[in-house]
Amino acid sequence: MDIKFTDLGLRSELIEGIQRLGFESPSPIQAETIPVALSGKDIVGLSQTGSGKTAAFGLPALNMIEIDRKETQVLVLCPTRELAVQVCEEINRLAAALRGLTSVPVYGGTPIDRQMRALRNGAHIVVGTPGRIMDHLRRKTLRTDAIKLCILDEADRMLDMGFREDMEVILGDMPEERQALFFSARLSSIHRRLGIKKKSHHI
Repeated sequence: MDIKFTDLGLRSELIEGIQRLGFESPSPIQAETIPVALSGKDIVGLSQTGSGKTAAFGLPALNMIEIDRKETQVLVLCPTRELAVQVCEEINRLAAALRGLTSVPVYGGTPIDRQMRALRNGAHIVVGTPGRIMDHLRRKTLRTDAIKLCILDEADRMLDMGFREDMEVILGDMPEERQALFFSARLSSIHRRLGIKKKSHHI
């Protein structure tokens, strides 16, 4: 039986946004990830570029946002500024019918004050590189107390680039009951190097 996006339990505005983009059926990683993520479980997912993983984590993230609460509720960590911008653009496309949603990319190499203004205004979703996220945490310009979901995209690449300590500090700064989704090209290295509990759901 063909699974449709309408079968996955997503809010109607997201279904509308997906249909506007011309999508009807989820890719395998989307069909597997979305219902598990919506149930609140932590996920460790094996994914390659081009598998549709941004929508796999972006749609559940958007589904849980409370638009009326002008505070950061989802944090996405990416290894590079290019990926952070790309992920943020994709999330905005998926959220086209979700009125009032703000998602902001934060990364190094650009003036920090514009990012600080966007964060002060209450960005619902923040997509950033570990170094710049650490910078905002140090300056207390990014508040993490309302974060419900933390996503690590290409976690293995971030580890390879030497961001392990930053990743641990960032994860440790989140509320204890937050949900976490880890996406990587190499699962075994993620468990070993980040100490992820085996009880996480594997995809």
